[in-house]
Amino acid sequence: MTERLKSLLLQWLKVPPEPEAPAGSVGSVKTFRASPNFYKLKLILWAVRQISGIIGIIMFLVFWRETAGRKAPAGVKLAVTIIEFAGIAGFLLHLPISYLLVRLDYEMRWYIVTDRSLRIRTGIWSVSETTLTFANIQQTAVTQGPLQRWLEIYDLEVTTAGGGGGGGHHGQSSGGDSMHRGFFHGIENAPEVRELIQERLRQFRDAGLGDPDEAHHGAGTSSTRASLDLLVAAQELLRETQAVRRAAG
Repeated sequence: MTERLKSLLLQWLKVPPEPEAPAGSVGSVKTFRASPNFYKLKLILWAVRQISGIIGIIMFLVFWRETAGRKAPAGVKLAVTIIEFAGIAGFLLHLPISYLLVRLDYEMRWYIVTDRSLRIRTGIWSVSETTLTFANIQQTAVTQGPLQRWLEIYDLEVTTAGGGGGGGHHGQSSGGDSMHRGFFHGIENAPEVRELIQERLRQFRDAGLGDPDEAHHGAGTSSTRASLDLLVAAQELLRETQAVRRAAG
């Protein structure tokens, strides 16, 4: 696959460029990508689908020519022949395009972790970008199916309560659901990534950091309390001044 063809297809599909890092310090940014073996898994599944399509076409042709096609009128035979050629041509045209999409689906995956949050971006036809903050993360889990064990790759699931914030392009998780999940699909070092997330989560909580919205709300509450205290002090000073003036009179 040439970079030129890839660039044209991404431009035609209007796929956004590489995502920006989520909130966090610059030195803490770590980016993970899907393993090459994840691409092999996607390619195996693609090949199974194409073989199934070929078997279906062959079975239809054999059934038609050996049974119904023998007794069909000439006009029907001609129409079926045209449909056969169109179907075969469409299938052959579909092969390189579907392969290219499988390749791009593997390449256009980003898993970014900072000391405050993480961001996951996947997809070609439908671009999904999810940002989860450590303030909401509840648990992490590593899973591995039979083919994944054979290819030595994992899926890492991050679960939050109430949802994580942050900006996104398409398909970003919102606070409408009670639980949100982010998936690091097809990575080969999931246990290490999980430990990194857990370690940064511990550091985040030990530092006493919370959700930025909560911090903003807390700052607003403190400011209001300080204003009330200042008002009370001013009123007390006014009363004392009035008392002194009355005594002097």
